[in-house]
Amino acid sequence: METSATVKQPVAILTDTTLCTGCEACVQACRSTYRLGRDRAWRWKKKIDDLSSTRFTTIIRRPGGRSVRHQCRHCLEPACVSACIVGALQKTDIGPVIYDESRCMGCRYCMMACPYGIPRYSWEEQVPLVRKCILCYDRIRAGGQPACTEACPYHATIFGPRDELIAEARRRFEQFPGKYYPRNDPRIYGEHEVGGTSVLYISDISLDFLGWRPNLGDKPLPALTWAALAKVPPIVLGVAGLMSGIYWVIGRRMQLQAEAAEAAASARAGADDA
Repeated sequence: METSATVKQPVAILTDTTLCTGCEACVQACRSTYRLGRDRAWRWKKKIDDLSSTRFTTIIRRPGGRSVRHQCRHCLEPACVSACIVGALQKTDIGPVIYDESRCMGCRYCMMACPYGIPRYSWEEQVPLVRKCILCYDRIRAGGQPACTEACPYHATIFGPRDELIAEARRRFEQFPGKYYPRNDPRIYGEHEVGGTSVLYISDISLDFLGWRPNLGDKPLPALTWAALAKVPPIVLGVAGLMSGIYWVIGRRMQLQAEAAEAAASARAGADDA
């Protein structure tokens, strides 16, 4: 289920945990595509294979030999985007929630807003920024598919138009009655939760541990995010705005210094050649 070169409708990923062997081909494909480097046991990580600045997707091992892929859900109406005061996170028309690190000021509001606890912080960097899956947005725009779905040898995670993947999930429910959870009324995780997501799951076990909780409901969270922000004292928002301005000024100054240093180096090289 791969899109055409011109994407005209929202796309998604469907992961069927009953087909996942935990081989981590998806993890390695993501790591290679984004040159994420090796995992390290930083003290702020619960475990080395947790989501992090070097691991945008991971495999969670569950009792009974079950393996479940964990990644950004790319919500249809993402709370992280509504919480970002500098527009570093954006929801695209075709599905992925993308991230522009040049805008990020490191406030971590997105991390607090996400109902699934997905965004991670690159604490190991001198200038920490947010890190998360962007669903290989550039590959999709070019007519391809995410590296993770392309790499999966068992087709446990597949890519395509969101409505077609939902139809595929229901087809599997009909083909294998009693196989998927809940047995009497199988659930497509992500079809409706918090307004729906672009990463969908079907499974033979409950996936509540991934963050789907009964109290999340089907209502999109951005409205709740703004309702909460409206109660924040104006002085706090003023300070946030001031921090954003300072961050831009410092960034601009560093850019000018770098350009000046480059120009000086070029001038010296020209003098040496003469």
